[in-house]
Amino acid sequence: MSPMTVGRREFLRVSALAGGGLAVGSWFEFLSPDPAAGEARRAFVANAHVTIAPDGRVTLVAQNPEIGQGIKTMLPMLIAEELDVEWSDVTVVQGGLDSENFAGQFAGGSNATPTHWIPMRRIGAATRAVLISAAAGVWGVPESELSTRPGAVVHAASGRELPYGELTEAAAAVPAPDLESVPLKDPADFRIIGTGIPDVDNDAIVTGRPLFGIDTTRPGMLYAVYEKCPVFGGTVRSANLDAVLAEEGVRHAFVVEGTGNLSGLNAGVAIVADHWWVADRVRREVLQVEWDEGPTAAQSTAGFAARAAELYGQTPERSLRADGDADAALAGASHRVQADYSYPFLAHAPLEPQNCTAEFRDGRIEMWAPTQTPGGGAALVAETLGIPVENVTIHLTRMGGGFGRRLYNDWLAEAAWIAREAGVPVKLLWTREDDTRHDLYRPGGFHRLEGGVDADGRLVAWKNHFVSFGSGERFASSASVRSTEFPAGFVPHFSMGTTLMELGVPTGALRAPGSNALAFVYQSFLDELAVEAGVDPVQFRLDLLAVTGEDQGLDAARMATVLREVAARSDWDQRSSLPAGTGKGVAFHFSHRGYFAEVVQATVSRRGDLTIDQVWVVGDIGSHVINPLNAWNNAQGGVLEGFSQAWAQEITIEGGRVVEGNFNEYPLLRMRQAPPIDIHFVATDNAPTGLGEPPLPPAIPALCNAIHAACGVRVRSLPIEKNDLSWS
Repeated sequence: MSPMTVGRREFLRVSALAGGGLAVGSWFEFLSPDPAAGEARRAFVANAHVTIAPDGRVTLVAQNPEIGQGIKTMLPMLIAEELDVEWSDVTVVQGGLDSENFAGQFAGGSNATPTHWIPMRRIGAATRAVLISAAAGVWGVPESELSTRPGAVVHAASGRELPYGELTEAAAAVPAPDLESVPLKDPADFRIIGTGIPDVDNDAIVTGRPLFGIDTTRPGMLYAVYEKCPVFGGTVRSANLDAVLAEEGVRHAFVVEGTGNLSGLNAGVAIVADHWWVADRVRREVLQVEWDEGPTAAQSTAGFAARAAELYGQTPERSLRADGDADAALAGASHRVQADYSYPFLAHAPLEPQNCTAEFRDGRIEMWAPTQTPGGGAALVAETLGIPVENVTIHLTRMGGGFGRRLYNDWLAEAAWIAREAGVPVKLLWTREDDTRHDLYRPGGFHRLEGGVDADGRLVAWKNHFVSFGSGERFASSASVRSTEFPAGFVPHFSMGTTLMELGVPTGALRAPGSNALAFVYQSFLDELAVEAGVDPVQFRLDLLAVTGEDQGLDAARMATVLREVAARSDWDQRSSLPAGTGKGVAFHFSHRGYFAEVVQATVSRRGDLTIDQVWVVGDIGSHVINPLNAWNNAQGGVLEGFSQAWAQEITIEGGRVVEGNFNEYPLLRMRQAPPIDIHFVATDNAPTGLGEPPLPPAIPALCNAIHAACGVRVRSLPIEKNDLSWS
């Protein structure tokens, strides 16, 4: 996705606020003057990016959803940098859904930085230009003689200064500048970009002030739970609603037919009560539902694995890529390896379960929702309720994790339907078991790989039969593999095909979608080939990156740079001095515009106990790391989440339903298991990009490769804990 371009007339409106001060909005037109405000003041849409008060206080609106990635701090930093203000004078507030005035208002795909890097800076620069123009008018001097220091316009020749707050009235009369021609700062002059700034919500989080969706309350609000069929796609045959309604504190109970959309409103039974604990108790102890489970009840994890084993012996039903003659090259290779790799379904498991507060009145609905895609949520709610999308208002709340789960808005559709039926404000809150058993899962997958290395240690042949899920031409979300995925294009004889299995389980994007699974398979198998050929695993990868291939979207030189750097920082060449049972593994991956190479050192005891000792991470995310604190947090968090997924997490399907329910069955990485992580960024002459996804994928194969180096066990199937790592 290329950065947004915003024209002058689309960009900004400047006006004096009725109570004094200057407001700057973006992506909208000037409004007609407000007669009640007087000749010197004009009306202003509330969802502006910048407000400057008479006392010089600056309020910046963070337009994108905050899921812990730090965007609520980072985007305002870009504006503040070009506006030239002290960060201590800035207050940041969360903007609600405003599709008319905000562009790119979502959280996903590590898109915020590349999308908003220039537009947010231009907002700040244009506001600064307006203030300079206003000061020039007040003093009667050319704009060329003026500059700014933080929070003030300066006329160096006379030594005069005007604080921004004193220019709000004059600035309101200044025409909007041409956004395309507004000069941006020389990066050498950055004061805020590149500075580690703590998250603007830290104080509220630490002191427990209401901030998250789960904290929302409304006058007269009731609480709801929603029981869905444990088998995906199942519907309600009957429910004992009379018994439920007879319980003290229960106000409403009704069946919802659903829309048949697995990522929308699923069929179920809603219970609305005075308190959430009442609704949940009645659901568990009183509610009885007879379900029509449907065809997905015949599907299971064991069945998928058995079917994949059958399909491996057949020709792939669809060829994705065929370069050269892989079979002939394999037959002539000096070293040949065949291996089957697999990985399970995974849940997102955000610490804050899905929740939404909704208030329906007079054909309009107002919602308080922790959603990554508020625009998509509004569209789904409008479709579900049969109302115009402009009748849906969404207030964005901070999210207690998302990892891709909150890209989908099924729980918004549920809350909206329940609120309309109940006729009062309703907070819908899922349990942990709801969250685990009614997710849109990272799909499992199966790969049969064959590779060949010649006598000089060069990879010459690669075959991959990928067994995935879907039907016909449809792949399960984030299960598909691109024909350009590395090492495609770098191996002269390359074959990739796929076969699909039917699936009734809903799937969706998990952090670093596709890459989180494929990096494990490809980088682990590359390691197998290097070891079989007796070539250093780092050098084997560097030799492969040196191959002249077609443009795959991957810049081989950038990847080679981070790979060399992580090898140097981790003392890769000294790994032979490690004690028995300790080893280092390496992996790299390119995803979401980010280049990351990682080395893991791990120790495996003779009885098979795993300890991750240390991790080294080197990334290339372009020319600037906007907020180093958030960058380190994102990189470390990505690595730790990768370890969590790899170590023990697995979603098991039996009879079309998910077995695991809570964290005792679907464990997160414990603090005692988390290793020290060294983070280093290589600056390059490329536009900055995001960090939510790219640090995660290499962590999993680097760990698995370290396990092999430590104890000789090759992990080909996740989770790791299902493998016997003992050695003698």
